[in-house]
Amino acid sequence: MADIKHILVIRLSSMGDVAMTVPVLLAFAQSNPKVKLTVLTKKQFAPLFRDVKTATVMLADFKELHTGFFGLYKLSKQIRKLNIDAVADLHNVLRTHVLKYFLFGIKFNQINKGRSQKRALTEGVNFSPLRSTPERYADVFRSLGFSFKLNTPSFRAPKKLANSILSVLERFSSAVIGVAPFAAYASKTYPILKMDKVISELQRKHIILLFGGGAEESLQLQKLASKYTNVFSVAGKFSLDHELDIISNLKVMLSMDSSNGHMAAMLGVKVVTLWGVTHPHAGFAPFNQDVTNNVLSDRVKYPKIPTSIYGNSFPEGYELAIETIPVKSVLEAVNNNL
Repeated sequence: MADIKHILVIRLSSMGDVAMTVPVLLAFAQSNPKVKLTVLTKKQFAPLFRDVKTATVMLADFKELHTGFFGLYKLSKQIRKLNIDAVADLHNVLRTHVLKYFLFGIKFNQINKGRSQKRALTEGVNFSPLRSTPERYADVFRSLGFSFKLNTPSFRAPKKLANSILSVLERFSSAVIGVAPFAAYASKTYPILKMDKVISELQRKHIILLFGGGAEESLQLQKLASKYTNVFSVAGKFSLDHELDIISNLKVMLSMDSSNGHMAAMLGVKVVTLWGVTHPHAGFAPFNQDVTNNVLSDRVKYPKIPTSIYGNSFPEGYELAIETIPVKSVLEAVNNNL
């Protein structure tokens, strides 16, 4: 450990998984402030690492500059120029295996994703909580000889909102609840009619901001927000950097098993997560949240949950599992965090 002064950290996608690395890096930096970190990630994820003061971001461009075998070789040459002492591969995919080959001679430790354990979980062989993803990330640094814990995270204070943000939000800058009602798959998305009821009830006493990405989601969120006096959609109106500023000022984020929940968690915000065909036992629950903040579908009615790790496969009819979560349960979970 004494000879490791500079570590390359690799995590390339997806946004939620990348966001889960942030509290790990913050905890690592707190315990090892003299160790320099360089984070290799995609350009769109760079703002996520802004609070890790011991880290700089190196951008991977797999569309042009670093595409294919020779592009990865070019990337490895750029990495060697950084004079790193070790690599913490928090992704462990084909691309990083190729980089490992090109970076021979440099200590290169990779995450154990527990693939066989996750397979046993989704196949119904063993329904037990698996090691959390942040702990799996931390294990990579521990295997390099570093000792640190994640149970006492230190989060930055909420960001003061810039005038450019305040001018758009106006009175909604005082929002205390964020709602991110969409996910990558319908099997992980709470029915919009039920979410409408949740929002309708919460906005009676609280100001709410809606979060989402993409043109279609932005249109749906704008339509939903227009129904209520105390609801505003931020979708499509801000950069990721500014959205993070806004999220850091919330009291609680209500999300699906999706990236918005992980971004809120990495900022120290309380997160209530609704689970469809996926399950927190797989280790992807938002960081440092009370177990009661995971609001689950009915496993008596849908006993094969979790049907997959990411929600992309499920038996016929299981896409309806998330509908078994009562509106009352969602409201109780959110209110318990206010």
